Amino acid sequence: MSTSTHDTIATAHDDHHHGAPKGLMRWLLTTNHKDIGSLYLWFSFIMFLTGGAMAMVIRAELFQPGLQLVEPNFFNQMTTVHGLIMVFGAVMPAFTGLANWLIPMMIGAPDMALPRMNNWSFWILPFAFTMLLGTLFMEGGGPNFGWTFYAPLSTTYSPDSTALFVFSIHIMGISSIMGAINVIVTIVNMRAPGMTWMKLPLFVWTWLITAFLLIAVMPVLAGAVTMVLTDKFFGTSFFDAAGGGDPVMFQHIFWFFGHPEVYIMILPSFGIISAIVPTFSRKKLFGYSSMVYATASIAVLSFLVWAHHMFTTGMPVFAELFFMYCTMLIAVPTGVKVFNWVATMWRGSMTFETPMLFAVAFIILFTIGGFSGLMLAITPADFQYHDTYFVVAHFHYVLVTGAIFSIMAAAYYWLPKWTGNMYNETLGKWHFWCSVISVNVLFFPMHFLGLAGMPRRIPDYAVQFADVNQIVSIGGFAFGLSQFIFLAVVLKCIKGGKPAGDNPWQATEGLEWTIASPAPYHSFTTPPEIK
Repeated sequence: MSTSTHDTIATAHDDHHHGAPKGLMRWLLTTNHKDIGSLYLWFSFIMFLTGGAMAMVIRAELFQPGLQLVEPNFFNQMTTVHGLIMVFGAVMPAFTGLANWLIPMMIGAPDMALPRMNNWSFWILPFAFTMLLGTLFMEGGGPNFGWTFYAPLSTTYSPDSTALFVFSIHIMGISSIMGAINVIVTIVNMRAPGMTWMKLPLFVWTWLITAFLLIAVMPVLAGAVTMVLTDKFFGTSFFDAAGGGDPVMFQHIFWFFGHPEVYIMILPSFGIISAIVPTFSRKKLFGYSSMVYATASIAVLSFLVWAHHMFTTGMPVFAELFFMYCTMLIAVPTGVKVFNWVATMWRGSMTFETPMLFAVAFIILFTIGGFSGLMLAITPADFQYHDTYFVVAHFHYVLVTGAIFSIMAAAYYWLPKWTGNMYNETLGKWHFWCSVISVNVLFFPMHFLGLAGMPRRIPDYAVQFADVNQIVSIGGFAFGLSQFIFLAVVLKCIKGGKPAGDNPWQATEGLEWTIASPAPYHSFTTPPEIK
């Protein structure tokens, strides 16, 4: 298909879009991938602030020892709903929003393959999270059993709102599966002529692999929550030893979903960083094919490591060794990626605009999270670390300075393309430095709290942890407030600013892997000419 044909399709599509109802109805009924991408991104930001507010409740309570501000039961509800909202409401919808905006443009398609399903997969999310948040106002309170909802806490000892919790998780899972099907069908069937598999931008590759992971593991989560529901309300005993069930089986089922899930939340980040680093290094990405194979091998290995969350449950030594070695093995493809990003920057003509600052911070801080993950992989050492703040530090380095920093990098990188305006670089740098300093004040000392034995998810603690907890809480409030700078940058950029031009980053080399190349920049829907 020639470029002019693509232009015709794009124009027809945009005409159809402009003929749609105006105002609120336009957003409710839209099937345009850019509108739906924007809806996902705004929804995810609202959820990020909501989940962040819950984290502030947690950190305010932990500012000093003793029980100050909230009841222990409410504290448990905050830790549970904070985790659920950040995973299913902030990180995953943000990546889905980026996929909606970028994948059609990157592969030269006029839209996503299944636009009506796309609309539906978004609009069921606000209902799911309204239901989840509504449980907090019910008699008996909301879910108070941790975001991993281990049995028997979620079956025998949970409040009646567990039924709504289960229903909301089902709806989130349905949304994820529909989004994943849409991504796969779009990438497989709608690539521009000449866009062979090994010419796909890495963001497209990482999302394709993520979509297969989603389809594989979301039904497992659905099974786990359904068994919790029937154990609690219908007299089954899947996880009740008195009825012949096994509470440890719950952990096996949950983590068989839960571990691939953490890779679902980081693989699209790898695609984002692989687009940004070459642009600001003015060099082609080093080792493109090895990046594709590394991503695929991470996805495969993610199904073989689930029980490293369960080293303390008394499994046989053989099983502990198997999961320990598999967990260490998964560090190899991740290391390949970090090496390739550094090699891309090596002797490049680098500049450090805000997207690149977030990308470099991602590489350094995500690697710290990876190293603490290797420490947790060592079975005998894990007996010391398990259920302490060391684990909290580890996964927040991966998910906050990993997933969330990459989402911020993506927002700064593609805002000029989305809005046609340049954002305010000074404010962007303020946001970066406030975030990167405060996030380390928040999470780095948690490693030492954990090594000293402070248990997680507990509203009170021994007095020797008081000073470090104060520092952590101050970092938490500073990080939360820093995000309002980001909100200001985005709103300012949407309202106006310096026109972005065809090539806002003055990018030159190796840009067949990114959509920021000068060739396609003049038109939002014209695909890059495939060499």
